[in-house]
Amino acid sequence: MEDFETIECDVLVVGAGGAGLRAAIAASEYGANVALVSKSLLGKAHTVMAEGGVAAALGNADQRDNWKVHFRDTIRGSKNLANWEMAKIHAEKSPERVRELERWGAVFDRTDKGKISQRNFGGHRYPRLAHVGDRTGLEIIRTLQDHAVHTDNIDIFMECTVCDILKSNDRTVGALAYYRSSGKLVVFEAGSIVLATGGIGKAYRVTSNSWEYTGDGHALAYLAGADLVDMEFVQFHPTGMVWPPSVKGTLVTEGVRGEGGILVNSEDERFMFNYIPEVFAAETAKSEDEANAWLRGEEGAMRPPELLTRDVVARAIMTEVKEGRGSPHGGAFLDIASRQSPDYIKRKLPSMYHQFKELATLDITKEPMEVGPTTHYMMGGIKVEASTAASTVLGLYAAGEAAAGMHGANRLGGNSLSDLLVFGKIAGQSATNFAQENSKIAPHGEDIEKSITKALEPFERGLPERRMPNYPSGPRKSTHELGKDGGEENPYQIHQELQEIMESHVGIVRTGEELEKGIQKLEELKKKLPNMHSKGGREYNPGWHLSLDLHNMIITSLALARAALERTESRGAHTRLDFPEYDDELGKVNMVVRPGTGGMAVVRSPLPQMPAELKEYVLKEAV
Repeated sequence: MEDFETIECDVLVVGAGGAGLRAAIAASEYGANVALVSKSLLGKAHTVMAEGGVAAALGNADQRDNWKVHFRDTIRGSKNLANWEMAKIHAEKSPERVRELERWGAVFDRTDKGKISQRNFGGHRYPRLAHVGDRTGLEIIRTLQDHAVHTDNIDIFMECTVCDILKSNDRTVGALAYYRSSGKLVVFEAGSIVLATGGIGKAYRVTSNSWEYTGDGHALAYLAGADLVDMEFVQFHPTGMVWPPSVKGTLVTEGVRGEGGILVNSEDERFMFNYIPEVFAAETAKSEDEANAWLRGEEGAMRPPELLTRDVVARAIMTEVKEGRGSPHGGAFLDIASRQSPDYIKRKLPSMYHQFKELATLDITKEPMEVGPTTHYMMGGIKVEASTAASTVLGLYAAGEAAAGMHGANRLGGNSLSDLLVFGKIAGQSATNFAQENSKIAPHGEDIEKSITKALEPFERGLPERRMPNYPSGPRKSTHELGKDGGEENPYQIHQELQEIMESHVGIVRTGEELEKGIQKLEELKKKLPNMHSKGGREYNPGWHLSLDLHNMIITSLALARAALERTESRGAHTRLDFPEYDDELGKVNMVVRPGTGGMAVVRSPLPQMPAELKEYVLKEAV
């Protein structure tokens, strides 16, 4: 058997973004020895891209705000598919988690009275997002990272990727990983595991996500036998950069609209007034005058339509483009220059100012930005219990974007940061309880050997050097010619094919016919995976890394496409052109994806019953 390092821990946390860090801190505080594994360097997690703020009903900007209003906004934003218990826990606990960050050293922007400042964001009834300019995620990562490195019993393993979960008697007992720099293998023997690996954005060509987002946690959990849920719901953030091509998809924070930015089309029309859904009509400005009252901060003013939920805004922009009113590069114009002073923009949105200056040579204090939808966030993920963050596999927990249930069909901006804080803590605590209450079991040697063989397969698939037929001393075949003979598959080519399939067949708008074609193409692509070959050694070998990542991306892409085919309606982030309306019956179920005897199965799972008093509050016309 290949040599490997063995590391023992009580709790293994996979992923060192906000959710993973918070889980590790909680586990350590409850007495666990924690191994925290980071696919990249500590502090570089994708949480830093959450720029606009963290949602919590502190009531600093509007005293009418409270957890019930936040809960209502979350459920309505989810198009009634969120797990009500998760949404309730989240709304109740978010203020406590934000104040905790402040005690740990987070430097939030302040009001004139010295309280944490809060800004407006899409789908939130009142100003609710605590922020640090437009660098909130970075401040949260810095704060959690500093707290974690000063907390006992947390060992951090950077540039280390988990590639398989090890089980014994239907319970997790550890994981196989490798160091990206050396290729050295490591087996973590763990009493429990928390998956906090983020999303799946790199399965798409146009995305705001960083390179780490290859669906690792989703696939690891699925292969371990866990249920996935809501996989059809992918959030396409309405405002990503569309120009220049080299930075297409880069996020433009919702904070621009929260600070008063408006969307206009090529005819200089503020078009969002034309796209207000009936469910939000009672609390949304329907004219320029009403929207300006909000901008002036008048009490009781209704929020502007640019701050409708992300699914609504993204579809509106796509409609404008489709009908010929888009910007020159296929998006819409986002204008804050005409709404706020240059000093205000530079103070409140410093990252956006520098981002456009450096990447697009555009001054947002003088000119509008060109923006369009970009793959941003995965509402679907590992199905977990609300109170424990436990998956359907014993000893396996999940938090952050890798988990699902909190956001249903659409996530409100800012809820991701409070989600990872609230459920990161719960996951770490619950994982520790499990590890302390159950005796540790060492992984079986044969299971470790199987996992290692699987991880190293790309190096075993290379063809021996061959000469041209009938010419013993002739030139060797090229890599391209070997591939034609079925010997090699280039992982970079497969990744490009995957991204094109997902963009073309499982994008922001879908049809049953296109989804079926996409599934067929994904299945054909899946057949190529056993023929991928990684050249060279294991040190600093991105081809090998991508070969392993592609297995995860194909699994999550198929889960997404199959769940989308099953949901024959349009709801939230999932739009079916062949089924454009809500289906009341489908509004009562979540789509659960699980391993079946015949392969991947999609089953309908009834929504948990919401208590009558909460249901009545959600149905209120306005609050």
